[in-house]
Amino acid sequence: MDEWMILYDDTEATSTRFLGVAGETTRFDVAITTTAHFYGKKLVTLIQSGRTAILGEDEASHASYLMEAFQLRSEEEAEELSRVLRAHW
Repeated sequence: MDEWMILYDDTEATSTRFLGVAGETTRFDVAITTTAHFYGKKLVTLIQSGRTAILGEDEASHASYLMEAFQLRSEEEAEELSRVLRAHW
């Protein structure tokens, strides 16, 4: 493929909140980026693993979704991350 079909190429100022939390089961170092893209959802990155997911408040409330998106080790860890995200959304 010699030619690329560019779907979008935008530059914007974003806001990123860096949050470090020592929880009951693990430590979470999180970057939450607010952007005009993604229909109001945020880019959430777990800095330890480098995994990023596009989340709305509804996804942040579902531990099973977080467990899969971030490949967390346990449901308990996912529940704790959900509580952290909802408290600092």
